[in-house]
Amino acid sequence: MTNTISTSILITVVDDDESIRDALKGFLRSAGFAAEIFSSAADLLGSDVLDRTSCLIVDVHMPVMTGLELQCRLSNSRFRIPMIFITARDDPPTRAQAVKAGAIDFLQKPFTGDTLLGAIQAALHTRGDI
Repeated sequence: MTNTISTSILITVVDDDESIRDALKGFLRSAGFAAEIFSSAADLLGSDVLDRTSCLIVDVHMPVMTGLELQCRLSNSRFRIPMIFITARDDPPTRAQAVKAGAIDFLQKPFTGDTLLGAIQAALHTRGDI
């Protein structure tokens, strides 16, 4: 895959698992993206990064506010950010709900770097970022 990506493109990760957050942050930066990580949807919503985020990578199953609840909250706001869901438990009804609500992709952990980059590129194309 050709790397036509700039570090001005911010990919934001929300996952309650610290090791996943850290691994994704390192991977995204090595792929040429700027990356921000959050341990919860509430932390993301309380931050100032939504205006700058080109793509969200969000865990489906998190305590307090799930990835689907975050998707709903964002779709009811002014933020139209393409979302990629990641999950350890692929559940067809949850997948269908996420995709119906506009998710770009729904990846089951573990996934390959190429699979994630493909989903990110699809998300960025929907925004016209690349």
